[in-house]
Amino acid sequence: MAEAYERFRPGYPVALLDRVMAYAGHPVRTALEIGAGTGKATRLFAQPGITVTATDPDPAMLAELRKHVPADVKTARAAFEDLRPGETYGLVYAAAALHWTSPEGRWARMAALLEPAGVFASFGGPIRLVDPAVEEAVRTARAPFLESDEVPSPDGTPPEHEMQWPGTELEQSEWFVDVQQLVIERRLMMSASDYVGHLSTISAYLELPAPKQEQVYSRIEQVLPAAVELAADIVVHLARCER
Repeated sequence: MAEAYERFRPGYPVALLDRVMAYAGHPVRTALEIGAGTGKATRLFAQPGITVTATDPDPAMLAELRKHVPADVKTARAAFEDLRPGETYGLVYAAAALHWTSPEGRWARMAALLEPAGVFASFGGPIRLVDPAVEEAVRTARAPFLESDEVPSPDGTPPEHEMQWPGTELEQSEWFVDVQQLVIERRLMMSASDYVGHLSTISAYLELPAPKQEQVYSRIEQVLPAAVELAADIVVHLARCER
């Protein structure tokens, strides 16, 4: 699975780093990553002058991560809930991983990991097929197994709401101020086989029994053209710790 994440999950553009640093408004010296996976975001934020600590509960993910990040990146095998207050950071960020964290005490725990006025950033978003006809063909092929493969909003925020999760929770939190949401537009091209490989890293498919996974992947690949265009916009949420 770690190898699949590394091969099929797209990386992140420099524009994301630029937006986070512009929001911070001052040099960030230390950063903590929650749910780093194989380090797709780690390698973006591990810039000269920034000491990154990448955390993940899966040792296989961290082993893969270490193959791709600078040697000075620190790693820790831990879920978010296992992190203990002590060292604080100028930036804490999560790349498509925050929905795995427990809602109980989430923001108080997050604030305890940040320096005063430190920055929290969360970013991610679904990857959707651009061609409506291809999207409909995939939906039909997927229907016997899954109604949808998208991660629902953890707090039930409808997709048409202007502020999306986790911004909705951050706005209500006593620990954070200056909550912002922005979108970095992104378009990708993937071969049909790589797109199916990407689907194999999505939690909705991973929760299916193995035989059903193979069936749905086969059915989807049969209805795809040789290459697909994807809308992969990155939704970014930013907030500042008030303590």
